[in-house]
Parts: sequence; structure tokens; C-alpha cells
Amino acid sequence: MDVVLNFFKRQSRNLFPGYFAMVMATGALSLSCWYIGLTLIAEILIYFNIVIYVVLLALNIMRVSLNTSEFMEDLSDHSKGPGFFTLIAGTEVLGSQLVVIKGLYTVGLIFWVAAFLLWIILMYAFFTFVIVKKIKPAIEEAVNGGWLLAVVSTQSISVLGTLISPSTGEFSEIVLFISLCHFLLGCMLYLNIISVIFYRLMFLKVEVMSLAPPYWINMGAIAITTLAGSMLMIYGTEFSLVEELMVFIKGFTLFYWVLGTWWIPLLVSLGIWRHILNHYPLTYDPQMWGMAFPIAMYTVGTTKLSMALDFEFLMIIPYITIFAAIGVWLSILVGMVIKLRKRQFGRG
Repeated sequence: MDVVLNFFKRQSRNLFPGYFAMVMATGALSLSCWYIGLTLIAEILIYFNIVIYVVLLALNIMRVSLNTSEFMEDLSDHSKGPGFFTLIAGTEVLGSQLVVIKGLYTVGLIFWVAAFLLWIILMYAFFTFVIVKKIKPAIEEAVNGGWLLAVVSTQSISVLGTLISPSTGEFSEIVLFISLCHFLLGCMLYLNIISVIFYRLMFLKVEVMSLAPPYWINMGAIAITTLAGSMLMIYGTEFSLVEELMVFIKGFTLFYWVLGTWWIPLLVSLGIWRHILNHYPLTYDPQMWGMAFPIAMYTVGTTKLSMALDFEFLMIIPYITIFAAIGVWLSILVGMVIKLRKRQFGRG
């Protein structure tokens, strides 16, 4: 028994906190394919995502149980702590898959409630730990795009909450109110956090190593904000407060979509600077799932925005970006498999 416990303890000790970004990326790609019309791929990705989610959940439960001190150390770390928000967003994205593609509203409600409770625990634990910490790192060492996972997790609650609200009966207005509040809170958090990130990029030295894939969350957080606003416009009209704020929600949602679109060429050019001009090796790293998610989520967000505003011409974009989303997701998956195989051969 001790041998088994020690094995699982070793396996979970250094688990990357943000690995649920793989669930986020797979779920976002599945939803992208569903809305584009690639229904078979979308359904296959559901089952694949369920397996990933169960495995990662088991590993994280082991880590909390067997490596509690390492878990708490990562949660209070300025750089690693935001990665835990991927658990919330991954739960919500998988729940959204099951609702949109399979029509499992009751399961979606369970996922929403579980993620909402996790959001309360992790959100306030992380921010409390980093605020009261006596020794704090410099901005250039601590702040990166991963901090915007706080926005992603908040907006994911809005998205799934809006989706399941019609099935909650007499509680539908409460669920929609919570969804609206999270949409607004996510908008506020983005403006606060991106200001620090923008300052760090503009006025502090940027090293090649520090410009990691999580900076794509700069765009991904806006993409899911666009989706959350679009969902409220499409499915939240029965709630009087949403109807009264409709003009504001439309303007704010379009504002964030424009900002997210602006980020894409800049992020691509920074990637060229990092990997081509400075020859930084493009090898697999778990953080890369933080790059796959934004591209797929931008496809979903733009699709729903096109529906919400009744702008059919916007659908030109998702029909292009879906290929980028599939290509990036497959490339990262292949890189992960190759690295795992090499690790196995190395141990052998």
C-alpha cells in the first residue's frame, strides 16, 4: 500500500497547475466545430474531453491529498497560482459542451454549481494569499497573461449559467442575474489586470523566455467575454434586467471583440520574434494549451456574436479561424504525445 501511495505522490507532486487548459482548449474546439457544422468532430471531442477531465481531476485530488504543502505553495505563487483557475473554466467549458451538443441540461447545472463553488474558493484564496504575502516578486517575474485566467473562469460561469437558465424553472432569473453579474465582473477584472500586463510589456524589458504562450490569454479572456455577452443577448432576453441593459451589453460585447481581434496580429508578430528571429525552440510545454484555447474560443465567440448582432458577414472569420484552431490543437497534442513517449523511453 505504501508503495502505491508513494508512486501517486511522486506522479502528482509537480503537476502543472494550469493543465485544465487542455480541457478548455478541447471544449472550445468542440464547440467551434459544432457551430461551424463539423458535428462528428465536435461529438468525438466531447468523449475525449471527458477522459482528459477525469484523469486531471483524479491527479489534482491526489495532489491535494498527498502533496498538500506543494499544492498550497503553488496556489499562493504569483506566477503559478492563476493556473488553478483553469479547473473552474475547464469544468464550465465541458459543461457547456454537454448542454449545447448533447442537451444534458441537468448535468450542465451540476457542473455550473460545482464550478461556481470552486470559483468562490479559489478566487478568494488566491487573491488573499498574494495580497498578504510578505515577500513579493517584481512585476516582470510575476505578471503574465496567465493572470487573465481569473477573467476566463469568471466569464465561463456567465456562459454556462446563461445556457442552463431556461431549464432552472423558477430559479431562472436568479441564474441569469448571477450570469449577468459575472459578465460585468469579468469585464472589470480584465481592464484591471490587462493594465498591469500592458505596462509590463511596454515599459519593462521582455526576455525571449518570458514571452510564454499564456500571453495568448490576453486575447482568450476577451474571446470568452465576447461569448458571455453574446449568450446574454441571445438567451437572456426574458430577464427584464438584461433587456433594460441590452444596449449597454451590445456595446460592451462589441468593444471587447474588437479589442480581442486587435490582439491577434500582435501576438502572432511576437511569436515570430520569439521563435524565428530569436530561434527559441518550439517544443511542447503544458503552457501551450493556453495558446490553443484562445484561438478556438475566438472562433466560438465570433460565431455567437454574428448571431447576436445578426451580422452574417462576420461568419467569414470563424470559417477561417477554425482551421487555425484545429491545426494548433493537433500540433500541441502531437507534441505532448511525443514528449510523453520520450519520457517513457528515457525511464526504460
